[in-house]
Amino acid sequence: MTIPTQDLLPEGLEDRLPQSAAAAARIQRAMLDVMRSHGYDRVRPPLIEFEQSMAKRMDGVQTRRLFRFVDPKSLRSLALRSDMTVQVGRIAATGLANAPRPLRLAYAGQVARIQGDMLDPRREYQQVGAELIGSDSVAAASEVVELAILALEAAGAHGISVDFTLPDLVDTLADGPLPLTPQQRVTVRRELDAKDAGALVEAGGAAYLPLIHATGPFPAAAEKLAALDATDALASRIEGLRAIAERVQGRARVTLDPSERHGFEYQSWFGFTLYAEGVRGALGRGGTYRIGGSEEVATGFSLFPDALVEAVKAAEDLGRKLFLPLGHDRDAAARLRAEGWRTVAALADGDDAALLGCTHVLDGGKAKAV
Repeated sequence: MTIPTQDLLPEGLEDRLPQSAAAAARIQRAMLDVMRSHGYDRVRPPLIEFEQSMAKRMDGVQTRRLFRFVDPKSLRSLALRSDMTVQVGRIAATGLANAPRPLRLAYAGQVARIQGDMLDPRREYQQVGAELIGSDSVAAASEVVELAILALEAAGAHGISVDFTLPDLVDTLADGPLPLTPQQRVTVRRELDAKDAGALVEAGGAAYLPLIHATGPFPAAAEKLAALDATDALASRIEGLRAIAERVQGRARVTLDPSERHGFEYQSWFGFTLYAEGVRGALGRGGTYRIGGSEEVATGFSLFPDALVEAVKAAEDLGRKLFLPLGHDRDAAARLRAEGWRTVAALADGDDAALLGCTHVLDGGKAKAV
């Protein structure tokens, strides 16, 4: 008797079938090739680490998303990674602590979270990213934003847009021209993020209301932000944003939402989100930050290309497939594989080329259409 539910997968997890798996592999390879060509060396942290070690480097990252269990050997609590950025930070602070800076590292792998969110129920993600460790300058941010765009282009994304933000905006203004109490800062950040003008006024942040409107296409939004900065508290940041925007001009549409905080809990002065036409939701985020534990400055980005995979998988080319009859010419088959053909060898007389998805048959040492 077959149990109907025995082969169901847990909520938020799924199999990748051939088209999807091929698209995911190609996209990851294309992204890593771009990073490698710009001097970023790949590292491969483990899937599981001690929970205490991982959690202490996750300032601002929700540690409650971690799958946890006890290691039967050490009897210590282990965690399944939910984000690879913190692992790369650990590598930079330990195994590569004496490597010359700035240090350029790339990574790719699967991450898992206890639960998804309302817009995306997935609990397992493909993550690909790059970290420039030892610098959080405008030059570093410019390089990283351009690299992220190039990686998405190589993966097949088009109509790319980048949304800039200033994660420390409220603190910068609250420390200077627009003072707030510690509790007000928390509330003002939240209401600015929600774009709730009424709640912002009630929280004592009436002076911050113009920030809600300093959003949209970058040139105009940057001008609005500069007009609000009567004391030049944001002058260096605005100048930095303009330099970064100029670096990627023509490659992507650039927008600005200076008070956006969601997803930028641990970034410092600069953050950005990446989108592409035909792909639902954000494809990645990045910015400047400090590595938890060592406090070394860094700039980087993480791409989550699963939505891009879903958008392009139907058109993914699995490659030409050549049927090899029983007793075929093995040297000819090897030569054709070297030329890019995928071969499917017959195992029995009844094997049929068309049923096995082959478009060609090896005949007389050459590929002939079925």
